[in-house]
Amino acid sequence: MARIFWVEDQSHWVERFRPLLLGADLDSGDNHLQVFRFSDQARQHIALATAEDAPDIAILDAHMNGYDQAGFSISSALQKKWPGLPIVFLSEHSGTELERDALMQHAARDFIAKHQPNVEEVLCWRLKAALRQAALQAAPAQGMPEGVLVSGGLRLDTATWQIFWHGVRLMNPDNPRRPLAPTPRKMLRCLLERSPRPVSTAQMGDYLHGAPADYAHATYRQHIKTLRRAFDAAEGGQGSFMQRCRQGSGIVTFSGDGAYQWLVEKPDA
Repeated sequence: MARIFWVEDQSHWVERFRPLLLGADLDSGDNHLQVFRFSDQARQHIALATAEDAPDIAILDAHMNGYDQAGFSISSALQKKWPGLPIVFLSEHSGTELERDALMQHAARDFIAKHQPNVEEVLCWRLKAALRQAALQAAPAQGMPEGVLVSGGLRLDTATWQIFWHGVRLMNPDNPRRPLAPTPRKMLRCLLERSPRPVSTAQMGDYLHGAPADYAHATYRQHIKTLRRAFDAAEGGQGSFMQRCRQGSGIVTFSGDGAYQWLVEKPDA
């Protein structure tokens, strides 16, 4: 069962999505749904709530009752009351400054456009992904959801392909608003699954697409550089991860330039 905190001021959207949210398979069992029509009402509930009242996820409209900041005021109150609560915006104003501010300034996990042909399907799988991401960040290694690979501070979710390094999600080092591209993520999974054994260029080519003869080491090396930069960016971009790789932990070069391996960080790293 997932406990959902939902703020939506338009009755036709409530009528459309209420049955979906109550019946969605988010965390096994029937869901519990709290719906608020006004931002003041929602903030008052948050102020009076106890730790036992904490929801599992919040869905917020961005623009409510003619006020652009209504959703953001609720988001701030939720984050202050329950840090780490996943917040998803469900709005008619996608592609606007509201979406930019929700993602960049108010730590929203996602921003979903109401006006899209398959919005019901999109809403369900994105809520499930947000819940899984929150569990991945919060749970200790022994309590990881099924399909999560763990090694030291690294956690890779094989279902959603979200990767966290000491709780910070790995993103594209050339565009921090976007996730890592599929190939580096697959390569990291291969290194993690085969650790501490090294993976040669031919082995990685076979893992990726079944044609090792066509996979050049220069390509392998370039993706390794991207991965190392992504890890380093997650640590603040000061070169500390690169230094550890040279010292023998993280993504380590094996036998010259012929292979790479994932080695668990050293205790003093």
